[in-house]
Amino acid sequence: MSVEMWTAVSSGVVGVVSAGAAVWSGQAARRTRQDRRRDDFTVVTDAMRKEIDRQGQRIEELEQTSDRQEQRLEGAGVAITYLIDRIRSLTAWVHSAGMEPPVAKPIPERAREFIHHDV
Repeated sequence: MSVEMWTAVSSGVVGVVSAGAAVWSGQAARRTRQDRRRDDFTVVTDAMRKEIDRQGQRIEELEQTSDRQEQRLEGAGVAITYLIDRIRSLTAWVHSAGMEPPVAKPIPERAREFIHHDV
């Protein structure tokens, strides 16, 4: 073998080794599958944490709304009880004066489930 041949062969070997080193360094620089999974898990847990916080705030808002509605219903119940008592006392006063109160209009169908008093 001549010198030119040895030079060509050695150049080829150096080229193959250089290509192998480039491929190996490229693989080494890439993130591993485990790294990608860990990053995906972090992204998912962060998203879940944000969603849990959002749901917690929504639940607090709904509880506050529910509390306000309960207070309004309780107030309405007290008002209705007062009005029923007032109507009864007026009816008793009309009877004591020897008169008859006017006939009441029929109770609307929607209101019947809430009115349990014969006024």
